[in-house]
Formats: sequence, structure tokens, C-alpha cells
Amino acid sequence: MIARLLRIKPMSMLTAEAGEQGEHTLKRSLGVVNLVTLGIGAVIGAGIFVLTGQAAALHAGPAVALSFVLAGLTCAFAGLCYAEFASIIPIAGSAYTYGYATLGELVAWIIGWDLVLEYAFGAATVASGWAGYFNSLLAQLHIVIPPQLTAIPGTPLVEYRGQWMPLASLPPGMSDAGLPHATGLFNLVAVLAIMAITAILVLGIKESANFNSAVVFVKLGVVGVFLAVGGMFLLRHPAVAHANWHPFIPPADASGNFGWAGIPKAAASIFFAYIGFDAVSTAAQEAKNPQRDMPIGILGSLVFCTILYILVSLVLTGLVSYKTLNVADPVALGIDATGVSWGALLVKIGAVFGLGTVMLVMLLGQSRVFYSMSRDGLLWKWASAVHPRFRTPWISTMVVGALAAIMPAILPIDRLAQLVNIGTLLAFAIVSAGVWVLRVRHPELHRPFRTPLVPLVPILGILSSVYLMTNLSRITWEVMIGWLVFGLAIYFTYSVRHSKVQQQAGAASAD
Repeated sequence: MIARLLRIKPMSMLTAEAGEQGEHTLKRSLGVVNLVTLGIGAVIGAGIFVLTGQAAALHAGPAVALSFVLAGLTCAFAGLCYAEFASIIPIAGSAYTYGYATLGELVAWIIGWDLVLEYAFGAATVASGWAGYFNSLLAQLHIVIPPQLTAIPGTPLVEYRGQWMPLASLPPGMSDAGLPHATGLFNLVAVLAIMAITAILVLGIKESANFNSAVVFVKLGVVGVFLAVGGMFLLRHPAVAHANWHPFIPPADASGNFGWAGIPKAAASIFFAYIGFDAVSTAAQEAKNPQRDMPIGILGSLVFCTILYILVSLVLTGLVSYKTLNVADPVALGIDATGVSWGALLVKIGAVFGLGTVMLVMLLGQSRVFYSMSRDGLLWKWASAVHPRFRTPWISTMVVGALAAIMPAILPIDRLAQLVNIGTLLAFAIVSAGVWVLRVRHPELHRPFRTPLVPLVPILGILSSVYLMTNLSRITWEVMIGWLVFGLAIYFTYSVRHSKVQQQAGAASAD
């Protein structure tokens, strides 16, 4: 029985799927620029515009820059493994497909189901951050949405300086006495954002990728303006930077935050910022030349974005005290400190567009994972239905979009982000192990890209991912385990009986 559950998907089946063409298959239309910008589109978003401030305020202080270095190293180990897999197996499915080819069907199911935590919950997390910036932008333009429709149920809200915000986001020491109050009912803004992105994805992969590429250049320009304006301000006012960066590693508190222990805690909390580069691998079946372009897309976007994150975190914590950064729009707060009147408006516009592309890549990734699982018989047939005109997995895209739209309406962003982090780290650990296993089982395979220093790099990828997982809260572990138990119930009641690999093996043994 165990041997049956651990059957791998033969490389011959994977190769045949990669070469399929026709209206029932995904359309190969993405070049290397599309792939790199897909990665940047997902990575440069919530991490810079939302989570950097929260991680600094709650866990690491200015040393959040070191947290990005630690998280980036963890991603580098996993990214090298993803790049090798993507060059060997250029089909949709990402870590799910790689696990199926190396560690067996049961592990593949676990990682495929786990990727829902990464991609669908990831899109929901970003939608919450997007709503915060969008509401702030509208307030600056003197357009007010009823505050009850901008936050999850039960959230205490106050109006401060003409803008509604959660009570917990008021500056430290600021009293809410005398301020207008309201209570959140439903985050309608986040729901509408997910619905709009879902519609774009249904219309076509090329259209989605071109939209993403255009917006990526806009938001990179905005981040560049922030670095230029903030950097010049700090050069002219070094005393401000000295005051805000001292101490660079704040002393530890009673709950284990700050100090040296706060750096890995912050790294675990911001790991969400890096999930974009592995989402590139879900588009492998839609790449024109995946063997060459996938490694460039994965590793190129990872290196570029890590450098950008470190620079932004240093400038942001230099401009304002890290204690004030636990807000929905920390970068806007930072540029406000420079006195550049148009800077905050520009940052908010960039964040609104930028976070939109993160949602796009996350939803694209999740629908492609479900597409691959359905094609293998592990999920229902509707999940792999391809629209005859748009050549996209349209039903899967809409179902994932509906699921992702519900979550930010009712769940807080910090809980969502932690679930995304643990799902991502588990995927990284399994992919790292898979590269090592495939090197042992199939050393003869042609590898257009080879992970260096195997097995050292895969081992470091596994250990660093598990280490960061241990820094996440207990409730996050409990929810992930409960989610996987629910998934295994589907696997044993449906997937085992419909698996194409199991059916092929059964036919072979009958002969």
C-alpha cells in the first residue's frame, strides 16, 4: 500500500505533456522578459509596501535589513533547486509537479494542497494590503468609502488626520479620545480587487503577462523615486538617520522580539515577500523556451528583488522610527517624513498598481497548480478545463478567485501572511529534497541548468526552510496541519481512485 502511494510520475509522461499542443492545452507565449517581470511582479509588492514596516515595528527594528538577507539566502538555496527542476520539467505545477516526479504521489498531493496556502492565501493577503493603500489614496483625493466596508468584521477603526485606520495602527502613545470611531463589517475593497484580477486572468495569459510587465515598470519607477528622495534626504540630514538607526538591533523584549532573536522572527514573517520567484515556475508550460528562460526568470527576479528589499528597508527605517511603522502604508509614511508633498501620492499610486500585479501572479500560480493536479486525475475534471478561445484554465481561475476573495474580507492580514509563509517554506523544503533525490535516481537526465554543490545546496535549502518554519507561531502550525488533514481526506476518497499514474501502473501489472 505504501509503495502504491509513493509511486512517482514517470519522466516519459512529463515529457509527453510538455510537448502537447492544441486548443485543450495552455498557450506557449511567454518570453524571458515576461518571466522575469512575472517574478518581480509578485516579489515587489506586499513585502516592500506593507510587510517591511510591520516586521521592523514588531520584530527586528532597523535590523529588518538583516532579516531580508537571511530570507534571501534561504530563497537562494531553494531558487537554485527550482531552476534545475524548471529546466528539466517545463510544465505547469511548480513544486507539485517536481514532487510527483521525485518523491511520489502522496508527497505531491501534500505539496499541491499546501500550495493553496501559498498562492490563494497569498493573493488574499496582498488584497488586504492593497485595500489599505487604495483607501489611503482615495482619502488623499477626498473620496471616502464607508469605513465599515474597509476592514474585517469587528475591527475597531478611528479617523485620524482625515483617514480611517485600525485603532491598533495609531502612532504609539496617541490617544483615541475624541476621534470618530467605527467598526469593520466587511472588506469590500479587497474583494473587488480580487474579482478584477480574476477577470484579467480568464481573458488570456499573454494579456495578463503584458499587463503585469507594464505595471512592473511603473512600480519599479515608484520604488526608485522613494529610494532617491529618501536617500537624498538622509544624506542631507544624517542626524535623522543616526537617531532612527540607533540602536540598529534594539534590545530584546520579554516576548522574544528584537535583539538577535528578532532577526529570524522577522525573516519568517516577511518570507511572504519572496514567494513570487517560485510562482514563475508555474508558468513553465506557457513559456516559449522554458529550458533556457525559466532559470533566468527565477534567479534573475530573486537577486534583483533581494537587493531592492535591503535598500528600501534601510531607507525606510532611517527616515522614521521603526516603532511607528506598524501601519497599512509604511512607505507612504516614510516619504511623508521627507517633506516632499507629492511623494506620498506617488507611492500610494505605485502601491495600488504594484500590489495588483502580486495578486495576478499568485492567482495565476494557484490556478495552474490545480490545472496540473486535475490533469493527473487528483482533482475533479473541471479544474483542468481550458477555455477554447482564451486558452486559460478558466473554471479553475474563477474558483480560486472566489476562494481568495472571501478570505481578506474576514481574516486579518497578519494571520493570512503567516499561513502563506509556512506553506511557502514547506514547498521550498520539498523542492530542495526533490533535486537531491532526482540526482541520485536519474543522474543521466539532460539538465539545461544544474544546481551547484549538490547535495550541499539542497541540504541548506531544507535546513534553512525548516529553521524559519520553527519561528512561526503555534497557531500557524495548527492551521497548516488541519488544512493538510482536510486535503488528505480528499486524496483518499477521490484522488487515489482517479489517479492516472495509479491507473497506468494497474494496467501494466494486469498485462
